[in-house]
Amino acid sequence: MIIFPMAGQSSRFKKAGYDVDKFMLEAHGRSLFAYAVGGFEALIGEEPFLFIHRGGEEVRAFIFSECARLGFAQDDYRLVALDAPTRGQAETVAMGLLASGATPDSPLTIFNIDSFRPGFQYPSVKFDKDVAGYLEVFSGEGDHWSFVKPVPGTNLAQDVAEKRRISNLCSTGLYYFRTVEEFNEAYSREDQRLAENSNASELYVAPLYNHLIDAGQKVCFHEIDPEQVIFCGIPSEYDSFLAREEVFLVPDRENLPI
Repeated sequence: MIIFPMAGQSSRFKKAGYDVDKFMLEAHGRSLFAYAVGGFEALIGEEPFLFIHRGGEEVRAFIFSECARLGFAQDDYRLVALDAPTRGQAETVAMGLLASGATPDSPLTIFNIDSFRPGFQYPSVKFDKDVAGYLEVFSGEGDHWSFVKPVPGTNLAQDVAEKRRISNLCSTGLYYFRTVEEFNEAYSREDQRLAENSNASELYVAPLYNHLIDAGQKVCFHEIDPEQVIFCGIPSEYDSFLAREEVFLVPDRENLPI
């Protein structure tokens, strides 16, 4: 299952004067939603997609329309609407999974609706049955990312931190868990840790891997070139994307019934 959490409040875009959710903004004739989801074109019809959103019929109609244009059939995806803001992406995913009725043994891949991965394909590490999860990373600067500290000389993660620079390996925001059950167990532990930590305030996905690691599970990372991912989560990144002379193509089929 491919999961796109879309329940954020787009607060930085609203402060910048935009009056719609950022995934509804357009660039080069397509929506940011289309670029984010279109990067997973190879998996449309192969895996179910789950869109977890806030907002009413206008948002639902937008998603239906965009999915039809991307070439989805009705049974290829599901929408889950949330009534209120969550405490972060991890809680958004947990609530969406519960409402979707996903089976405990289903694998799941989470990605941001404001980042783009043109031509995404799973790395070979995903198919290793001993791997409980993996993060996609790139070598980057700054301290505003999720970070992976590797076991020296391997692609195994020994620690994952949020906005704490424990290495140069920054998460692209793509997270894979072998099963829904393992995600939910790690989420429950992180939720409990957050409740016991008065300084913690948000439930991120990346730190969930530490609970798998602590349980002796194998968590890996897959490093890509920074040029393979495009970030569009803040107004300045959106402006940079608008200024590009060339962008990757996304499906434009519009020939399937909603």
